[in-house]
Amino acid sequence: MVSEECLYTKTHEWVRIEGELAVVGITDHAQRALGDITFIELPQLHVEVERGKECATIESVKAASDIYAPISGEVFEVNASLEGAPEKINHDPYGEGWIFKLKDYNRNHLSSLLNASAYEAFLESEA
Repeated sequence: MVSEECLYTKTHEWVRIEGELAVVGITDHAQRALGDITFIELPQLHVEVERGKECATIESVKAASDIYAPISGEVFEVNASLEGAPEKINHDPYGEGWIFKLKDYNRNHLSSLLNASAYEAFLESEA
């Protein structure tokens, strides 16, 4: 499942612009590859994240994986509900499973991301 509303990275993060904020999460493909998610270390509030750099960590029954910032910006909000229920990412990666929101993000970085059809083509090329 790929959401048409999002832009994607080749490391399987997504970003969706909602007003002045950029909402970030991991893709359905990523959560399926990880399996049952058991823990997430969220980024710190009000910290600047840099595009392509590690900003959070996610753990599952299979593995631990870094989450990379798809664009640079300041962490404005984190999805604190994931600390007690990280499985929300498995059930709804583009909705309740969002991970963090950025403000003052670099809009120029959006042009380097994949749209839904380009991300689907990327997934097919990796299969």
